[in-house]
Amino acid sequence: MAYKTGGDSADLLGFFHDLVRCETRLYNALNDRLRERHGIVTSQFEFLRHLRDHPGARVGDLAAGFAIGIGATSKSVDRLEKQGWVVRQANPADRRSSLLALTGEGAALVDAAEATAARRLAELMGDTLGESASAVLQTFAKLRSVLERDEIGTPTG
Repeated sequence: MAYKTGGDSADLLGFFHDLVRCETRLYNALNDRLRERHGIVTSQFEFLRHLRDHPGARVGDLAAGFAIGIGATSKSVDRLEKQGWVVRQANPADRRSSLLALTGEGAALVDAAEATAARRLAELMGDTLGESASAVLQTFAKLRSVLERDEIGTPTG
């Protein structure tokens, strides 16, 4: 599909439309597979993965990393804690916040779910991206980096 906006060679609105629809469908497909195989949803998987890869993160760190509100993030962490996958630990540097850590069960779950997620995403995208995969991945990493650096799309509450 050629993307055109006025005199531009790229129709960014068309690209945005395709991008959002692809993201939604991929997210839902991954959600279904994770629920079926591991009893978790994609948002839980992403939080667990972040906590595994960023030990000692706080609720605020998760909220900033995922560009979502602190209240929603805290409620999600409460659910993970209730399942026995995450624990809150006292933060020696700031008594007002807690450090988050995976439990052994949470670590095992995220590792197993990560293998499932990687296989499912390869099934869904591998053939489509083909030889352009590296360029696509680099482009999106660069876009994300710029958006995060400039704090674009960061929630206000």
